[in-house]
Amino acid sequence: MNLSRPIASVALTALAACSQSSGNEANQQTIYHVQTEEQAQLHRLDAINLAIALKRAIHDSGYTCQRIVKEGFVGQYKNLDMWSVHCSEGRDWAIYAGPDGSAQVRDCVDVAKFGLPKCEIREQPAGSLTVLPSGNETAAAK
Repeated sequence: MNLSRPIASVALTALAACSQSSGNEANQQTIYHVQTEEQAQLHRLDAINLAIALKRAIHDSGYTCQRIVKEGFVGQYKNLDMWSVHCSEGRDWAIYAGPDGSAQVRDCVDVAKFGLPKCEIREQPAGSLTVLPSGNETAAAK
């Protein structure tokens, strides 16, 4: 007795049933964003330390930023946390922090061309870019 034909038939029927759904179910997708510890650490930094981390990502990517004037969290794009900075020389950067601790840096002028979210800061970090947490002014503020 050959059992492979009935088993294959049942498997194909089950597969067809799984792929059939109403139009509403097919268009609804639940998207989960899992934030890793590396990504969460950026959210806990104050303004000065976040500026240091983001500026380092910019420099490590081969770009320049003399001094960060404004910074903040933009939002999530796929599995990346998107941050944005405005540098003193007038350039805006988008920094995408990956779940593995990696960072991708793009010029904010370019992100719109590729359909990526705009570099609009939604959340700014606690603290100031000109006053250190101990109350001392930074060299940029003097």
